[in-house]
Amino acid sequence: MRGLKERSGAVSEVPSPTSGLPSRAVLWLIGSFALLLTPQLDRLPIWLIAACAVLAVWRCLAQYGRVRLPGRWLRAGIMLVLISVYVATVRGRFSVDTAASFFVLAVGLKWLETRSSRDFYVLFFILVYLSTVNFLFHQEIHWTLVNLAAIAALLVGLQVLNAPDFPGAMKASWRRLGLLLAKTLPIVVLLFVFFPRMSPLWSVPLVSGEARSGISDTMRPGDISSLAQSSERAFRVTFGGEMPAYRDRYWRGLVLDYLDGETWRQVAGGGYQRPGRVALDGGVGDLGPRQYDVLLEPTDKRWAFALENSRAVSANVVEESEDLFRFKRPADTSVRYRLEREATENRGATSLPPAEARRYLQLPATGNPRARDLADNLRRRLTDSEVLQALLTRFREQPYFYTLRPPQMPDNGIDTLLFDAKRGFCAHYAGATVFVLRAAGIPARVVVGYQGGDRGAGGDYLIVRQYDAHAWVEAWIEGRGWVRVDPTAAIAPDRIESGLREAVAEEGSFLEDDWTSPQRYNDIPIIQWASLQLDRINYQWQRWVVGYQGQSQMDLMSRLPGGFGLKELGYLSAGIVGAGLLVASLMSAWQVRRGERRDAFRRIVDTWHLLCFRAGVPVRTGETPTALAERLGRAEPAVAESARLFARTVNSHYYSDNPTEGRDDQLQRLRRLLATMKKQMRRSHSTAGKRP
Repeated sequence: MRGLKERSGAVSEVPSPTSGLPSRAVLWLIGSFALLLTPQLDRLPIWLIAACAVLAVWRCLAQYGRVRLPGRWLRAGIMLVLISVYVATVRGRFSVDTAASFFVLAVGLKWLETRSSRDFYVLFFILVYLSTVNFLFHQEIHWTLVNLAAIAALLVGLQVLNAPDFPGAMKASWRRLGLLLAKTLPIVVLLFVFFPRMSPLWSVPLVSGEARSGISDTMRPGDISSLAQSSERAFRVTFGGEMPAYRDRYWRGLVLDYLDGETWRQVAGGGYQRPGRVALDGGVGDLGPRQYDVLLEPTDKRWAFALENSRAVSANVVEESEDLFRFKRPADTSVRYRLEREATENRGATSLPPAEARRYLQLPATGNPRARDLADNLRRRLTDSEVLQALLTRFREQPYFYTLRPPQMPDNGIDTLLFDAKRGFCAHYAGATVFVLRAAGIPARVVVGYQGGDRGAGGDYLIVRQYDAHAWVEAWIEGRGWVRVDPTAAIAPDRIESGLREAVAEEGSFLEDDWTSPQRYNDIPIIQWASLQLDRINYQWQRWVVGYQGQSQMDLMSRLPGGFGLKELGYLSAGIVGAGLLVASLMSAWQVRRGERRDAFRRIVDTWHLLCFRAGVPVRTGETPTALAERLGRAEPAVAESARLFARTVNSHYYSDNPTEGRDDQLQRLRRLLATMKKQMRRSHSTAGKRP
């Protein structure tokens, strides 16, 4: 019917299958596209994911004739609509993140004009580039495997495109991919280890204003409790010596010193501009007995997390005021840095400058009158140290509760917490404690970071997760300096000694909103074991593969004899490439010669074709051996019988069920027949030359 049907006298067009490309090749291409989108699902807007899915499904349905691909004007309209939505979503922000989103949109639109082999090749190379874009955002080993699987699907689709009807093409495609991997993997590994690694001269921000899970520079009463419902990794830590006890794992990150209504803010600092160069990598060489390495997940922030009384060892992190550590550029990718714990404590000054004292005594002019009365009462009766102890005793002895389900406390929230509700999370109690201390004339500040961390597989390192986020207090005591005061330790000691799970076990609120998290089911041994093993694999991958940068490479090279530098590494890399090319050339030449030796029949048939050409009987395209033998017999009657026998033997070899059976006998027979035809032709020509 050729795509047309008649119904009630009317003629309507029926979509016909898109015949320019093999269907299996298109399916492999679409499957690869789906795999390559998977690592970016957490950062792409929902509308863009839906648009790409619709466009890919449209192309798939068009391949099977269910729908038609859009014409020029409809394609232009779809493109304008989607680009307009993109521009409205971006709202003038430009970064690598937004550029990558636009690239994904361009790939999706390309499906609507993929009609020929040329379009297939264009989309093939675009998807290869998309796989490299994925590494800007995710470098974990499981996402690396997803990218490799997508590339493998692309290569299989390319082979199917060029041989769609070849029997056993799929099996042969995978076999060729395996052989290619076996040949190139040793060279790739050697180049990875020895190719000189130099930092780029500039960097481009990867952030786009999208929120990441983690601690911010403000703290409202419910902020940290929302983090407590996330099991995402914050960072991992490896210690060179003994691992500190759980209760001593206070990871300081930020100091919040200004109370604005119900919100604590960080007033100090700010004004930082992103530099052009990428910061040096840290964590090089063996760990000392008091050193520890931190592998921080991306936060898009400058602050680093460290134990108390630490100093910077690696060059990519610097110590600032208030015993805090900062990166030279925001951590928009995973960052590894090294610190060392000092034996001495309380490295701060023994007296607080007046300006600092005023800063840490700031309070709003009004609000929370009952808390102010409590502070005034304590200040009149007790010394500063006794005020601290009185507050902790109050939290310990009165019915205060530590909960992930605190009540709403909109007005005078500190009064409500201390005297009425008595239910809250660490942020509530830390903020209330600093308020009372400042009202009592004691300089105090809120410290935000993490507390705790669980051992990884084998107990070799710590995993600190978002639910370990914590807030505590530091108060200034004359003669002692800054003293840590943690009201949570008085209210819920299980939180400081064992972790959040134990602290809220009775109310059952641990990760209650995250039912897919493996950490929620840590009481099931097999789930806990599998989760820890996967994390260890990924941790080692990030430390030794993703984190293998300039300093790490030079540290490894320094352990080899000969004193390798960048110059020697350049020569070695060039030698590896040259040796690889030489070996590949020799292997290719050997395979060609081997193939020639194996196909002796082909060489004999080629010799016969040359004999026919000299006899004035050139081989025609697609001509069978039998037809060629008949034409040769008509041109040279003397060789007619030998030519027929020769053609019959060739057919018997190539078209028999078992071509290897009697192979040697057939070769000998063809050689004899070929020699016979040459003699017969010489005699025939000689006789013809003697005739009058």
